[in-house]
This record gives sequence, C-alpha cells and structure tokens, in this order.
Amino acid sequence: MSTTDARPAALLIAGPPSSGKSMVGASLAKTLGAALIDLDVATEPLLKVIRSLVNVDDVDDPRLATLTRADRYETITRLAEDNLRIGNTVLLVAPFTEERRNLHAWEELVDRLHRAAGGAVTMIWLSLSRQELLQRMRARGADRDEPKLSREQDFIDRLELGPPVGPHIPIHAVGSVEQVVASIVKQLAADFALPSTA
Repeated sequence: MSTTDARPAALLIAGPPSSGKSMVGASLAKTLGAALIDLDVATEPLLKVIRSLVNVDDVDDPRLATLTRADRYETITRLAEDNLRIGNTVLLVAPFTEERRNLHAWEELVDRLHRAAGGAVTMIWLSLSRQELLQRMRARGADRDEPKLSREQDFIDRLELGPPVGPHIPIHAVGSVEQVVASIVKQLAADFALPSTA
C-alpha cells in the first residue's frame, strides 16, 4: 500500500447493511491493486446449504448466526493471512460486528493479520443514518433484505450505527461509489503519507 513500506497491508471495510460495503470494497480493491475478500462471496454457497438445513432465511437470524459466524470469519481471516504472507495487500469486506464493538476481538484480529505480514491493519467504517440505510435497502430490492424489511421497525431498532471501538477511518458513505472511494483514498493518503491516486 505504501511506497515507503513494502509490507502488504490489510484494509477492512465495515458498515451496517446497505452501506455499500461490497461495491465500495470492489472498487477500492481495484484502485489499490489489493486482493478482495468479501465475506458473502467467500461463504455464501456453504451458508445457503446451512440455511436450508436449519430452515432459516435471514442470515442475521440468531439461530443461523450462532452456528456460522465464527467459521465464516475464520474463513476470510485465513484467506487474508495466506494473501498477506505471499505479499498481497488485502481488502476484507464484512460487517465485523463483533470486532467493532469488542476491543479484545478487534485486537486479536489485528494481531493475526499483522503477524501474517507486518503491515498496517486499518478499519474503514462506512456510516449512514437509519433513514439513508432504509432508503438504500428499499431501492436495491435485494432478496436478502426481504426478511429485514418485513420487520422494518424491529430491524431499524436493532441496528448498531455507533462507530467501532477501535481505531478506524470514518467515511460518510453518501454519493456515488467513485466519490466514496475517492474519499477513502484521500484519507488513506493523509493517514499513511501515501501519494493520492484520486
């Protein structure tokens, strides 16, 4: 990531549902030449099998999350470690809910990723208001949002929109994907003394 530091870095894109994590992550990975590791892409095929076995549609349903959360995150962490060891900067896309609210969980993840390559580990927090998130969710019309929208008020009440407890780069994720990525690149350049590519 840095022209002065050849060690590969790990960037984590986190945020609530509909904050644009996947689209921003893909665009940022392309901009930075980083390996993209998206939780949903990496684990959805097996998660689909488990969902059918336990007869649960909503990936956020506690019955499903309890069974799968640790292993889904272990999968992307191991993929990141392997990429870091061979010199690839990685960009991980996931809600990182536990790591956002539990400093110990965040520090454990940072330690693992840092040990794999020794580079920086940075969380980028995409934030939107409750109303902005609802508008985006309704507009995109994704199948995975149907369970949330069917219990809209409960979903909104349960949303954790506070910033991560650990160090992070806050990004208000309004505007186009290109605008959000440009904002992230500018902030990374400022924080890590990198030349801006925007």
